[in-house]
Amino acid sequence: MGISWQQLLILLVIVLLIFGTKRLRNLGGDLGGAIKGFKKAMKDEGKKDGEDDGEDKDPELLTKDESTKPQQKTSSEEKQSQDK
Repeated sequence: MGISWQQLLILLVIVLLIFGTKRLRNLGGDLGGAIKGFKKAMKDEGKKDGEDDGEDKDPELLTKDESTKPQQKTSSEEKQSQDK
């Protein structure tokens, strides 16, 4: 057996009496906003993942690029080079 439409109607009336229409409207709006935020975050994450897949990053090239960058001098090394 299931719940009949009369029982659902009675349950709906009880819920409306307990919570009130204003509170239920606010709850529905908050729930809708949360769902929109979740969908937007999932969509943005999907775009972000898609951009990362397009680039091939070779670990050897990354280490070579880092080793060819000029190293910054520390403040003590700068003072020594200025003194000379």
